Amino acid sequence: MIEIAGLVKKFGDRTAVDKLDLSIPQGELFGLLGPNGAGKTTTIRVLTMLAQPTEGRITIGGLQFPGDEQQIKTIIGVVPQHINLDIELTAWENLELHGRLHGIPTDERHKRIEELLEFVELKDRCQDMVQTFSGGMKRRLMIARALLHRPKVLFLDEPTVGLDPQVRRRLWELVRRLAGEGLTVLLTTHYIEEAENLCQRVAIMYKGKLIALDSPAKLCQNLGEYVVEWHDGDRLNSRFFTDRTKAADFVGVLTTAAAIRRSNLEDVFVEFTGRKVVE
Repeated sequence: MIEIAGLVKKFGDRTAVDKLDLSIPQGELFGLLGPNGAGKTTTIRVLTMLAQPTEGRITIGGLQFPGDEQQIKTIIGVVPQHINLDIELTAWENLELHGRLHGIPTDERHKRIEELLEFVELKDRCQDMVQTFSGGMKRRLMIARALLHRPKVLFLDEPTVGLDPQVRRRLWELVRRLAGEGLTVLLTTHYIEEAENLCQRVAIMYKGKLIALDSPAKLCQNLGEYVVEWHDGDRLNSRFFTDRTKAADFVGVLTTAAAIRRSNLEDVFVEFTGRKVVE
């Protein structure tokens, strides 16, 4: 559904995305990770036609960019990081405006709005002004808006930033349902737990380059399924092992207290980028 070949995006002398190659099949829930400045937001901006690539070829649903911009816009939905709803309109009016801009006929538009408001659990608030909504409700309305014209690909750029854990998990369930119905979803997030729970595969970017790509489980497996952590003064040390027996043997020769746990995607992220994720 999404093919990226040799994507380069430069801003003057700075290269934000450096020869990125990616292939994302239809129906996959794919995660794009990286520290600030890694190039993931720039990649999303190019894929959603908010920025022109410096080099490279992008194909979305068989359409090419540059070249088929107008057709591509009809098959993608975008949920940006920052809330961009009209807070002085009701939930229904926000969707009504979006539907009209996409040229959806009145009867069909109203039917879709009703279905989507029920899908995101906002039907009982459809006539309320958006300025009265919580952060989680606004996020759900933005997802409904992005789905109104029935896109084939949904881009979610930090969709749960600033939300409390309970609301975040409700949005996870909504995203899982979308992917389960065959929608291709490309997610960027700073929450490593989010990518680990949702995504079938993740790509880690660092300084504009793709440095790791696989399922969360495979990435952890390649690093080592178990990790031993111990303190050396104020420094926390860690070492990875392929099985628990070897990890336990290593703990046995240490002269300080240590803990054994399963590795996770954040361990992979830190190992590749050298940077701890701070939420």
